[in-house]
Amino acid sequence: MAQGAWLKAHENLVITGQTGTGKTWLACAFGRQAARLESFYLRMPRLFEDLALARRDGRFPRLIDKLARVQLLILDDWGTHSLTDQQRLDLLEIFEERYRRKSTLITAQLPIAQWHAMIGEHEKAKNTAALDRRRKRRNQSQMTSTRQPSADPILLSAN
Repeated sequence: MAQGAWLKAHENLVITGQTGTGKTWLACAFGRQAARLESFYLRMPRLFEDLALARRDGRFPRLIDKLARVQLLILDDWGTHSLTDQQRLDLLEIFEERYRRKSTLITAQLPIAQWHAMIGEHEKAKNTAALDRRRKRRNQSQMTSTRQPSADPILLSAN
């Protein structure tokens, strides 16, 4: 972890723990470590505000592209509130664009076992077909890669 091999392998990191246990501090430390790479820090409430504003003023595709390209995306305060349908779709879009290509670090007070309830209902059937097409294209392009990063995030508990 300290050498940053997880970043080079495009793996993900989840830090969980109660308030005051140092999750944000650890996330920022990993971000400083990754400073020689490009990193971007966002609190989840701010991310949703930025996405909603970008959707209204036409910058949404550029913002998604920016979030998809950064080497390390740090999302702080995951799970502080339930998600709307639009927020779920926006997160899915970001994660789909980053999957196995870039690293994402998430901090959360909410235990991972409770994430499904926080995220809420799954994709509507009309969106599933488009996502399946994107995954199929991505999987075909990844077949040329010799090293596949782990699909499972690295889990740390700050408790």
